[in-house]
Amino acid sequence: MAVTEPAPAVPSAAHAHPGERRAGEGGALEGILRRQSLRESAARTYARSLPIVPVRARGLTIEGADGRRYLDCLSGAGTLALGHNHPVVLEAIKKVLDSGAPLHVLDLATPVKDAFTTELFATLPAGLARDARIQFCGPAGTDAVEAALKLVRTATGRRGLLSFTGAYHGMTAGALDASGGATDVRVTRLPYPQNYRCPFGVGGERGAELAARWTENLLDDPKSGVATPAAMILEPVQGEGGVIPAPDAWLRRMREITAARSIPLIADEVQTGVGRTGAFWAVEHSGIVPDVMVLSKAIGGSLPLAVIVYKSDLDAWEPGAHAGTFRGNQLAMAAGAATLAYVRENRLADRAATLGARMLGRLEGLAAAHPCIGDVRGRGLMIGVELVDPDSEDPGATGAPVPPADPVLAAAVQRECLDRGLIVELGGRHSGVVRLLPPLTLTDEQAEAVLDRFADALAAAERAHRPGPPARDTRLRNDTGPTGPSH
Repeated sequence: MAVTEPAPAVPSAAHAHPGERRAGEGGALEGILRRQSLRESAARTYARSLPIVPVRARGLTIEGADGRRYLDCLSGAGTLALGHNHPVVLEAIKKVLDSGAPLHVLDLATPVKDAFTTELFATLPAGLARDARIQFCGPAGTDAVEAALKLVRTATGRRGLLSFTGAYHGMTAGALDASGGATDVRVTRLPYPQNYRCPFGVGGERGAELAARWTENLLDDPKSGVATPAAMILEPVQGEGGVIPAPDAWLRRMREITAARSIPLIADEVQTGVGRTGAFWAVEHSGIVPDVMVLSKAIGGSLPLAVIVYKSDLDAWEPGAHAGTFRGNQLAMAAGAATLAYVRENRLADRAATLGARMLGRLEGLAAAHPCIGDVRGRGLMIGVELVDPDSEDPGATGAPVPPADPVLAAAVQRECLDRGLIVELGGRHSGVVRLLPPLTLTDEQAEAVLDRFADALAAAERAHRPGPPARDTRLRNDTGPTGPSH
C-alpha cells in the first residue's frame, strides 16, 4: 500500500453554498440538525461552527448527508493520524471482531493489549522506553492528565503544580486547573515563550531565555510563595493555545531546571504525538526525556484510548489508585497498534516534517499579500494562521506594534472554508487562529487543494469583512503551474 493514498475526487458541489443541496436532501439534513439542536447540550462545540451531517468518510474526505464532500483538516482534533477509515485500521478492527475476542476486559492482560503495548514502547524515546511503566486510563486524554497529576503527587508527596499560560490539558477538574483558562486554583502559571506575542516584548531566543530565567528564579526564591511542586506539565506545541511550538532550547532548559530540583516533568503529547509535528513524539525535536508522557487521540487509531507512560521510580501507586471501567478498549488497542506501526514503518513523521514545511512556506507567501495574516507558525502538520486587525495595533514582540487578533474575521474564514468544502478549526487566545491538522497521509495534490481553498476563503472573507480595493491574485500555486484536483 502506498504511503499516501488519494482521497475520493471532490465534485463541484463541494464549492456550493450550504443552501445549494441536491433535491430532496435539504429537508432531511435540516431535520437532523434541528433535532440535534433541540436534544443536545448547549455545551456542544464543533456542531455549531460545522453544520454538516457526516455519513461516509475515507482518508482526507468526508461526505455529508446532502452528498457534499469536504476536505477534513480537523482530523478529529488531531486524532486521525491516517485519516478516516484507513484500510490498516479497518483490517485490525475486523480481525478482532472476527476472532471472537472479548471486547471488554477491564485491565486484564490480552494478546491485543500486549501487542499494542509492545508497539507503543518501540516508538517511545529510548531513555523512557527502557525503564517505563504504562497506565491504561479512561478513554479520553483528560483522564490521562488526571492520572499523571495523581501519579506525581503520590510519588513526591507534594501537591503544587507548574503549568503554562495558554495551556490546554482537558476538561475535567484537575486538567482544567492546569489549563490556561482556570481561576482560583493552586497551580503556578509560568510564561510560555512565543515570538509573535512574547510576554516580555522581545521574542526569539531572548524571550525564551527570559521565560526560563523567570521559572528558575521563581523556584529558587524562598520568598516567591511557590513551594517545590509535584510536577511541571507542558505541551511541546500548544495546540488550543494557538499552535505555538516550544523552542527546543527552552524545552531543554525546562528539563534541566526540573531535573536539578527533582521535579517530575510531564509532557502532554495528546495532540502532538504519533508523527504529527514531524517527529514521532514532539519532545524528540529537543532531545529531552520527560518523566511522564500523556498520550491519547492518535494512539487509538480513531477509537477512544488514553494512557500515561512514566519512569518506573514514580510507580508508587496502590492497586486501584487510578481505575476505570473502560480501560481495556480492545478495538482501540488493535486500531492503535496498527496505526503506530504504519506511521513508523512508512516514516510518516518525516513526511509530515517535509510537507508541513512546504505548506508553511506557501502560507507565509500568502501572508505577504494579506495584512490580516499576522503570523504563520507550526511544526509538521500542526499549522496555525493567526488573523489580526491590521488597522489596530497593540505592543508586541520586539517592542514593535502587533495588531490584535480578529476572531470575527477568523470565524468568517472558517465559514468560507466550509462553503468551499474545507473543514478547519479555530484556536488561540481569542479564537483568532485558523488551525490545519490534516492527516499524515496527505498527498502533495491534496495539500495544494487545501491551500488553494484556504486562500480563496481568506480572500472572500476579507472582502466581506473589510470592503476595499481588490487584492492581487494570491492563489497558492507551484512554480510549474496549477496543481491538485479540479474543483
